[in-house]
Amino acid sequence: MDRIYEGKAKIVYRTDDPERVLMHFKDAATAFNGKKRGEIAGKGRMNAGITVALFRHLERAGVATHLLEQPAPDELLVRRLTMLPLEVVVRNLAAGSMSHRLGLEEGRPLSLPVREFYLKNDQLGDPWVNRHHILALGLADAAQVAGMEELAGRINELLRRFFAERELELVDFKLEFGEAEGRLILGDEITPDTCRLWQVGSHERMDKDRFRRDLGGVDDAYREVFRRVTGKEADHVAG
Repeated sequence: MDRIYEGKAKIVYRTDDPERVLMHFKDAATAFNGKKRGEIAGKGRMNAGITVALFRHLERAGVATHLLEQPAPDELLVRRLTMLPLEVVVRNLAAGSMSHRLGLEEGRPLSLPVREFYLKNDQLGDPWVNRHHILALGLADAAQVAGMEELAGRINELLRRFFAERELELVDFKLEFGEAEGRLILGDEITPDTCRLWQVGSHERMDKDRFRRDLGGVDDAYREVFRRVTGKEADHVAG
């Protein structure tokens, strides 16, 4: 198939329908803007399955996503969107770059969810930008910015409850949005690659931080998140 784009975690292919593309999830794991590389057995299949379960949950609550179907365990057929060149990060607890930037202890609760924007540019390391940068540089218009903030807040409410019911705390996560026919739609993925998920009570990390920080047990963490999110065992997807 004709490859449109290859990123650190996925490959996007054209299909016979110009309105649809195929996303292939890779087992490759990267961190620190690609400086650290590895592989997590079965990650592609687990992340595809986790994304399907979470996107279907959001769709039932009225959030539009680009997901159409899952033709293979590590592939998703999705609607082609005009993607906005921004990542929206929602933070419920201080962690990661926020802790480093502001000198906050990891795990410190925030009095309200914080929404941040980052420019999608691997060469620049996906730098933080604010609303003024976005408008001045024409990255999105005011209505799109407001729409992304509103949707990100709604998604956060839905996912925090979903994960809490499965004994997981949603610390922070990344979203990407695109448009089709003038409508803002959730794209990309939601997985342990793009979320920080901590075990309720112990704060054991159940996400890619285990790979970033050489904590070990990376495969087991992804398999456990897959089990809790999908209700299925990961044995049949990890081969």
